Amino acid sequence: MSKKRIILKLSGEFFKSADNCVDIDKAFELAKEIVKIRKQYQLGLVFGGGNIFRGLEASARGMDRSTADYMGMLATVINGMALQDALERKGAFTRVQTAIAMEALAEPYIRRRAIRHLEKGRIVILAGGTGNPYFTTDTTAALRAIELGAEVILKATKVDGIYSADPKKNKNAKRFTKLRYIEVLKKGLKVMDATAISLCMDNDLPIVVFDLMKHGNIRRVVTGENIGTTVSK
Repeated sequence: MSKKRIILKLSGEFFKSADNCVDIDKAFELAKEIVKIRKQYQLGLVFGGGNIFRGLEASARGMDRSTADYMGMLATVINGMALQDALERKGAFTRVQTAIAMEALAEPYIRRRAIRHLEKGRIVILAGGTGNPYFTTDTTAALRAIELGAEVILKATKVDGIYSADPKKNKNAKRFTKLRYIEVLKKGLKVMDATAISLCMDNDLPIVVFDLMKHGNIRRVVTGENIGTTVSK
């Protein structure tokens, strides 16, 4: 029986250090959780880069949007390399593939090669976004998951699911356990951007949003425990 193939989408904010770069201790902490499940599942990882640089914020302050987005893509490569080192020190086999060619650091993203790595039990770190400006890393996660035949996207966040409003600002915010794609789009819920949600809806790819900050939640969500919020048809 083939192993379940998963795309784990990680926010760059998780890696944020006091100096707005990469917290190496958090990288090792995350690696420790991931290696516990690597033998049971085929894992692809997609990162944000917000702990280092946010293209949209820089664009809002006057920077050319394309330039800002490319800088954000490079930030995801830094996060990917940090986690690669942490994973390999824990005994995992990994490959970093980037959408922007940088052969001295990583392989170029090639779909068939990525699939082969997954089949061989390597954790594939998919960095550099889609390689195009104006697309988020949420869209990258959806695109790569569809290309690679993943069964689900696990979106790790700092909250325990999708809420009707920001739970930090509104104490009456309601947490959803299940949602349909169209409900997420109609309600304007900010779990993923509309392009990513639409891609998942068109390809019937489920999304599970869960709290990464709670120890052991990665294992719980991949083994099917009812945590977080599931978005499906």
